[in-house]
Amino acid sequence: MNKKEETPQNGKTKEVGAVVNAIHILRHLARSSPAEGVAAIARATGISPSSAFNILRTLTNEQLVAFNDKDKSYRLGLGLSELAVSFIGHSYADLIQPELERLSLNHRILLVLWQVTGDNHITAIARAIPNAAHVDVPLNSRLPELIGAGGRCVAALRKLPEDELRRRFARLHWENPPSFATYQEEVRNALHNGWAIEVGNLYRGVCLASSAITDQHDQPRFVLSGIGIAAQHSREELEEMGEALKETARFVGRGLFPLREKT
Repeated sequence: MNKKEETPQNGKTKEVGAVVNAIHILRHLARSSPAEGVAAIARATGISPSSAFNILRTLTNEQLVAFNDKDKSYRLGLGLSELAVSFIGHSYADLIQPELERLSLNHRILLVLWQVTGDNHITAIARAIPNAAHVDVPLNSRLPELIGAGGRCVAALRKLPEDELRRRFARLHWENPPSFATYQEEVRNALHNGWAIEVGNLYRGVCLASSAITDQHDQPRFVLSGIGIAAQHSREELEEMGEALKETARFVGRGLFPLREKT
C-alpha cells in the first residue's frame, strides 16, 4: 500500500492548543444539561481555570456560548446555529461522505456506508471509490445485517443469545462460509476491538474491514466497510484499516447521536 496522504485527520499536523481546548469546552457544554460556571467547566475538561475563562469569554463574544451574569454560568449560544444551519436538510449520507472519501484515499480501497434498517438488513447509501478499485457495491444494495465483517460488528452489538445467533447464522448465504464457532469467536473479537475483518467468506477473493456507528444506546445505526481484493491487502493493513474505521465511526456517532451527561 502506498504511503497515506498527510491530512489533519491523520494527526500529522501540529494542533493549536487554544482551538483544541475551545472544542473540548463546546463538546462538554453540548453534553451538559444545566449551565455551568468556569470552575466546573475547567474541572470537567482538564483545562486550567484561567485558560477556560479566557476561552469562554472569547466564545461568548462570538455568541457561540451564552453567559448568564446572574449566576455566572455558561451554556451553548445561538451563534452555533449559524455554523450548523448549512447542515440542515442534508442527509446522513451527505454528512458522512467526506469521511468516506478520506478513508478511501488513505487506504486506497472502496468505502461503503451501510444503513441498518428495521428489517434485519443493511442497505448501501453512500460510497467512495478509489481510482484503482477492482470491486464495487451499487447503491441501494441490500444484505442481511449479520453477514460479512459488518455483520460481525452488528451481531456483537446486538448481544443475541447463542441459540438466536445460531438460528440467524444458519440462514446466511456465503460463498465460503465460516463455521459457526469461528463466526461466534469473531463476533466476540468485534465487540472487544470495535471492528471486524474477513477474507474470502462472503465472496471468494474479497476482503472486508468494518466498524459500526452506534447511537446513544450503543445500538448499530450504520456500518462503515472497506472492501477490496484480498491479494492486495495484508492482514496488517486490514487491521490498521479496522482501527481507522473504528475511530471514524466513533467520531461520526458522537456527532450524529450526542450523549447528554447525567445530572
